Amino acid sequence: MNSLTFRPAVPADVERIAALVNVAYRGEHSKRGWTTEADLLEGRRTEAEEVRRLLAQPYSAILLCLQGTELVGSVHIEKAGDHADLGMFVIEPALQGRGIGKHLLALAEQTAQQQWGVDKIVMAVISLRQELIVFYQRRGYRRTGILRPFPINPAMWTPKVPGLQLELLEKFLVDERWPTRVKCAPS
Repeated sequence: MNSLTFRPAVPADVERIAALVNVAYRGEHSKRGWTTEADLLEGRRTEAEEVRRLLAQPYSAILLCLQGTELVGSVHIEKAGDHADLGMFVIEPALQGRGIGKHLLALAEQTAQQQWGVDKIVMAVISLRQELIVFYQRRGYRRTGILRPFPINPAMWTPKVPGLQLELLEKFLVDERWPTRVKCAPS
């Protein structure tokens, strides 16, 4: 973990981000990790054009984790009213389970809080992914009980399981010692 660096993405990173997101979520390579969607969905998760659009939007950022010069993780955060949405959170499947995700998630929370003054993070997780939901719960996220249909996009992906849904999770970024003070450092 000592050789890891974190930084905001720039337009020159777009292709590498899209490639990492696609191999981490779908396909055979994704099965090397525990966060794969390969048994639920077939196809691509994103395209370089979507990543480029996300980078260009105001109040939107993609944070990267690098091991040397190799991109090993990324996460997208975007201000949405009084909270920040978190998505496209990936770690290279072969490196999952080593604590990299915990650090990148904490950085995303801290960045959203410091840049936009939000005190809540919201994310959508496929409701069938119970082990992933438990991972987020250990990091302070709570289930909201709000379910949404999984988006349909046959040009990009095809569900392998009927009736997929997304469940919204949320985390309030409040320091328990000072309930009115927002936590500013990753834990």
